[in-house]
Amino acid sequence: MPEAARDLAAALSNPTPELLLVVTGAGASHASGIPTFRGSEPDAIWRRDDVELATVAFFDRDPVSQWEWYLERFAAIDGAEPNDAHHALADLERWQVAGGGRFLLVTQNIDCLHERAGSRSLVKVHGSSDRVRCSRPGCENGAPRGSLPRSAFDLEAFRAAPSPASLPRCPVCCEALRAHVLFFDEYYQEHDDYRYEEVRQAARTADRVLFVGTSFSVGVTDLVLRSAYAREVPMISIDPGISGPPLSDGMIHFREPAELVLPEASSILLGEDR
Repeated sequence: MPEAARDLAAALSNPTPELLLVVTGAGASHASGIPTFRGSEPDAIWRRDDVELATVAFFDRDPVSQWEWYLERFAAIDGAEPNDAHHALADLERWQVAGGGRFLLVTQNIDCLHERAGSRSLVKVHGSSDRVRCSRPGCENGAPRGSLPRSAFDLEAFRAAPSPASLPRCPVCCEALRAHVLFFDEYYQEHDDYRYEEVRQAARTADRVLFVGTSFSVGVTDLVLRSAYAREVPMISIDPGISGPPLSDGMIHFREPAELVLPEASSILLGEDR
């Protein structure tokens, strides 16, 4: 592992990038006890039936069942703590900014572990588990700009007796609230909080890209991967479970757990005289 950490630190720092773009997926939170999303893994969440559940179409048909499912997910997320990979990425941001560079962390995860670990320049491109929003587009609490803290709503009545009558409701228009996350039948541009244009701009201008714990199976990873590949930008992937995505010629792969190799690499970088 020390050799892998030294190689990772060298790949990140030689030469120092002006903009370091980091993209994290479910694998970054696996060590925190949050299941991944890959259907081939024993604790994966997104199996075929679940992909149907996380849609606007299913919410419109059966919001009660969708809320029951999301509350189960949120319970697991709410009890999780940041792992060493989250803290190391916060250290990596501090290292990059201290050297006069720019940094952006784009996470596909809806948990709040990156921000709790100290990451500041963060885009949660798939939404956030600690927020909800009105299901009626155009409502001040709905798309394209509105959302509300989930903690502002007492969901115990719904948990005790799930029904249309006990669904959490928007305090402005009384429509049912929904999870503030990107559903499978939605687009990134449908809510400002996803900050997709900022992600696109970073993909076009990053000098180096680091992927952590992602299976390269969603739109944002494809966007970043294709842009970096077309511009011949150095790419690094940390993930013990995949062999590499399409268009990965020249990508440096570290098939190590992120929570092990990233902290050691960050420590090396923080000890360097930049």
